Amino acid sequence: MSGQLVFENHSLSREVFDDRCRRRAAVLQAKRVSPDDTVAILMRNDSAYLEMIEACRFIGARYVALNWHGSKTETEHILEDSNSCVLIGHSDLLQEFAGTEITLLAIPTPAGIAASYGVSVEIAPGLEDFDQLLTTILPVTGAAEKTRGLFAYTSGSTGRPKGIQRLSSPDAPDRYGMYQDLAANFLFLKPGDKFFVAAPMYHSAPNTLTLSALAGDGVDIIIAAQFNAEQFLAAVQEQGITHAYIVPIMMVRLLKLPQAVRDKYDVSSLRYTVSTGSPCPVDVKAAMIEWFGPIFNESYGASELGFMTLVSSREALLKPGSVGRARPGTEIKIFNDERVEMAVGEAGSIYIRSPLAASFSYTNAEGSLEDQHLSGFATVGDIGYVDDEGYLFISDRKKEMIISGGANIFPSEIEAELIQMPGVLDCAVFGAPDAEFGEMIVAAVVLEAGQSTDITQLKTFLEPRLARFKIPRKLDVHDSLPREDSGKIFKKHLRAPYWENQGRSI
Repeated sequence: MSGQLVFENHSLSREVFDDRCRRRAAVLQAKRVSPDDTVAILMRNDSAYLEMIEACRFIGARYVALNWHGSKTETEHILEDSNSCVLIGHSDLLQEFAGTEITLLAIPTPAGIAASYGVSVEIAPGLEDFDQLLTTILPVTGAAEKTRGLFAYTSGSTGRPKGIQRLSSPDAPDRYGMYQDLAANFLFLKPGDKFFVAAPMYHSAPNTLTLSALAGDGVDIIIAAQFNAEQFLAAVQEQGITHAYIVPIMMVRLLKLPQAVRDKYDVSSLRYTVSTGSPCPVDVKAAMIEWFGPIFNESYGASELGFMTLVSSREALLKPGSVGRARPGTEIKIFNDERVEMAVGEAGSIYIRSPLAASFSYTNAEGSLEDQHLSGFATVGDIGYVDDEGYLFISDRKKEMIISGGANIFPSEIEAELIQMPGVLDCAVFGAPDAEFGEMIVAAVVLEAGQSTDITQLKTFLEPRLARFKIPRKLDVHDSLPREDSGKIFKKHLRAPYWENQGRSI
């Protein structure tokens, strides 16, 4: 076993890492966690995050990666819906759950994270110190159980988080093999390579790709708690990073660095990056290619369907705006609302057939999922077309999801809270273009007679009710909102002024 993990300038050999994972697995077993049980993880990026995931693999448990920006109410819903039996997290994040019925195991908040967020590294009173338990327990032995993997949550059309359930049988392949395949055939990792991740591992894409690097042969993993543009360049130079998960918002921040700062660092070791989650603006990708060379790759993916396409830098320059062609083993078809397959170049719902696509359902799903599955193909509601060379272009979303900074945000969830604000008679929430985050959240409201409000008051009202990244950044006050006879708002009319001359509609 070779390769190491690097976090906050501390290195962990794979041998030590493996021992810590096995000890954590033994603690979970002592807490009565069994195969197919669910373990919830509430942590910022940390090498201990990967230890917890591997511990779950050793005992055959699945895990829920919780968004630590979420409100307590949102987190409690997922804990209940996923039937999680243990909640593990950084100490400062677990404090508000002290006294609840679920078993809590606290991991000391790393010093760098504690300093950044102004929190304590100490285990809060009333919480059990997970790391202390490792010193008095023997590690589990033998091979790992079959990998159950991530129990991902994604908001559906109602905005309420839904768990993505994998329909599997006893003879289904071990998901660990999927990680090994991605390491070799998606990240193209080789022994001695060094993979960098700063995107939050509660997102399925960076989570899956980091685990793929972990499953790779002799690969070092460099973990950052958060992304800092200049610190990333320094890490590339000092660590000799070869591979990185870099999303558009990170690219924008890199491009905003003064030229003098860019020129300080040797980034020639970096030879492969990949982006998923939100569309990369053509001009941003072109500027990054000019700076770093043709090392930027983009994939269209979804938690339900995996990584479905891949487009290289050279292909992106030839096919601006495309997210690439279907990966080996994946097939793409475009259907209209009558489930008739569309011709080349004609837009419709994007359906995917892959080993994962036909094997999922949702927890607490409302209504029929019939439209999501068709003859072994599945869709997550995106609209696009395929050109005569098989390149996929995404043009719109059937759902009204907003992608801001790589996070999926559903307007209905925000609207449900906003309509309760005193003085608000009607409201609609939608996405508008944003140079840094891809999209920003805009709230359109109609006020009761004689009432007034501003964006500061709106934020103050919503902050206790929603995660910060879901709070609108802009407020539009209208006399009325355009509605269909059925009551549905014509959001395209609200969005249109923002998206004119943008060259894109998402």
